[in-house]
Amino acid sequence: MRVTTTTWTSGLARGLFPFDGRGESVYRLPSGLLVSTSEWSAYRNKQVKNSVAFDYGRSEAVYTDDIHPNKTRKLPMPSGLPNDLILALIQTRYWNLKIGEQRDVLIIFEDQFFPLTIRAEEIEYVLTALGLFKTVVLVPRMEKTTPVGMFKRGSTVRVWIETDDDRHLPVKFEVGFRFGSGTATLFDYTPPK
Repeated sequence: MRVTTTTWTSGLARGLFPFDGRGESVYRLPSGLLVSTSEWSAYRNKQVKNSVAFDYGRSEAVYTDDIHPNKTRKLPMPSGLPNDLILALIQTRYWNLKIGEQRDVLIIFEDQFFPLTIRAEEIEYVLTALGLFKTVVLVPRMEKTTPVGMFKRGSTVRVWIETDDDRHLPVKFEVGFRFGSGTATLFDYTPPK
């Protein structure tokens, strides 16, 4: 199964923070193991283009950096099943976490693995183009290791998962930065066939 995530800024935010990104993760079915992940993004004059292929038999992954080939290398894999941050947050919709409960996931970010603790913090109502949803707010944090990536820079992430429906849709996603925040809100949903 191939999952593609496309992100970009628009409107006024695009003038201040011109970002385009695309991520792709490939999973082996029916096991759900992450086989590979790739990322491309552009922000002003900075480009990122890399991929990771996982070899569970050898407990290693191969990180390939297309912009900086000298950073390409093999990575020892820690125990656990790796995932990328966005898809891990989307998968939380099936966890049914109650307020105060938490769950750990192993995240791959560029050439680093790190454990992330996702905690259910509160119930909130969110108004979207599809209506009003009762949601549980989930907050991932790096609690077990020294923060890296966006968490090292003081960013925060929150995701709102619908609670009153079997679909458990992720209806809102927010990334907080030192200078502001970016928010994505669900505006359309097409159920699987």
